[in-house]
Amino acid sequence: MTRADVLEAWGNHLAQARRRSAHTTRAYLATAARLLDFLGKDITASVAWAELARCTSEDLRRHLAARRAGGIGNASAARELSALKAFLIFARQQAGDAMAAPPRVRGPRVKKGIPRPVTPDEAVNLAAMADELASDDWIGARDRAVLVLLYGSGLRISEALSLTGAVMPLGDRLVVLGKGNKERVVPILPIVRAAIEDYLAKCPWPLSAHTALFRGAKGGALSQGMVQKAMARARTALGLPQTATPHALRHSFATHLLGAGADLRSLQELLGHASLGSTQIYTQVDAATLLDVYRNAHPRENES
Repeated sequence: MTRADVLEAWGNHLAQARRRSAHTTRAYLATAARLLDFLGKDITASVAWAELARCTSEDLRRHLAARRAGGIGNASAARELSALKAFLIFARQQAGDAMAAPPRVRGPRVKKGIPRPVTPDEAVNLAAMADELASDDWIGARDRAVLVLLYGSGLRISEALSLTGAVMPLGDRLVVLGKGNKERVVPILPIVRAAIEDYLAKCPWPLSAHTALFRGAKGGALSQGMVQKAMARARTALGLPQTATPHALRHSFATHLLGAGADLRSLQELLGHASLGSTQIYTQVDAATLLDVYRNAHPRENES
């Protein structure tokens, strides 16, 4: 069996059996490929599942030590270790060990960071500034629509950019396909709906049920990098810190709703978190510094 066969089998398992996203699958494949490199399994080498199954805790420690020497931090090392353990469990199962367990290696301690949301006014100003700074009127409307959607509905940037024309016309709710191909329902506020409709009225590319809702300048699907660049230009113009990223808008959605009285279980469902623990981190944010202009619902719910 070749190295390519191993990686293909691992990738298929991740995408089909484990239902991992394309992004996660690419990251796990790259991590597995680095381990194969470390073990001397280059493109021309033959690889046996039984051989991979014999990979020891010491092998993993030495590989991670080399990666750390190459400059990766604690968080990246912890993610790599998790991916490597999953890969080696799969290898052991392929070698015939149905009750396979990974090598016992303790990962580095990673301090869980507290989300740094922007204020409601900053969120709206960022979207407006992205619109103003764009090179073309329709691109400005597009950038504003994406950012307003991230903040108003709490979407991950990958979720927003995976939407197609099939979601139109928008109602007051939207079904989103999130991590693990799990569906959830998120609210569509009037300001969000108006921003998307304004963008579509100006967009020069035809929309169908099978084409991306948000389009790049040449008509293809809009990339995350372009949204991040638009956000970076806007935050620089407004004098906001580098923590004001597209993902910070999702943090803001969660923090502001929690401060306005939303319960954790409801927030967990809106965010698409697999565990309540992921949602509880928002309780650590000092609401007093963020919630000066609060209403009893989402801060922008009544603006259209």
